[in-house]
Amino acid sequence: MKPFSERFGYTAPDPDITIREDAPDVLRGSVTVAAGKAGLNFNDIRRIVCETLSEPVDLNSWSESNVTADTNRLLENCHWFEVYEVIEHLAEALQQRPGRFGDQSPLEVFAASINKVFRKAGIGWQLIGVEIQMRGSEVFEQAVREGRDRLWSAGKQTTAKQLHEALQDLSRRPNPDVTGAIQHALAALECISRDCALTEDTLGDVVKRNRDLFPSPLGDVVAKMWGYSSNTGRHLLEGKEPTFEEAELMVGLSGVLCRYLARKHGALRP
Repeated sequence: MKPFSERFGYTAPDPDITIREDAPDVLRGSVTVAAGKAGLNFNDIRRIVCETLSEPVDLNSWSESNVTADTNRLLENCHWFEVYEVIEHLAEALQQRPGRFGDQSPLEVFAASINKVFRKAGIGWQLIGVEIQMRGSEVFEQAVREGRDRLWSAGKQTTAKQLHEALQDLSRRPNPDVTGAIQHALAALECISRDCALTEDTLGDVVKRNRDLFPSPLGDVVAKMWGYSSNTGRHLLEGKEPTFEEAELMVGLSGVLCRYLARKHGALRP
């Protein structure tokens, strides 16, 4: 049976994202619980954790309580990014596992448990399929991820691919590629702007020569975004590398604007 809150549609607002390069205790302690809930037995969980962390399996420890304690101890003491690698390897194992939990597969049960911890703890990651990917605000997710998928379905594959690459760059661990994310985000916006204006001009020139492309004075903002991306995404200065937050902002803005142009010119339905 689904929990009370899910049955009756009660949800609390997600906390602000405050954690990216860390794996707090609440996450480390939930990994084995989530994997067990999804159907993996304690020996399989330990084996996967040991393989991921390149740790030997203690064959002298065989009872469920001892094996679980050993596994949790490994998760408590490993590097933060290794926790995320363990989650991905557990997800891969569950993807191959038959059976259903009501209307969910074992992988879906595991992902739901892990993603709930991510949201409640303010962790800026999420498990999608068998991969950990960057998580943004609800608005960011709708604008960029859903926009990317809908652009792809509408045949705007180059734009969608560039947004996908921007998201991939933000999701790189342990160090996101912030300059790459900005480059791909503006490439997506440039691509769909060219398509709408029927030109091969650069984004800056497209905006200057097609004042009706964006409502005024939003076109000026887009032109400044183009200038910013040129300075930070392509022509870096020593000590002036953009922050993750700045890259996330640029990807989010580009995602919103790409979706706007696609809707305005009939490629997407509202």
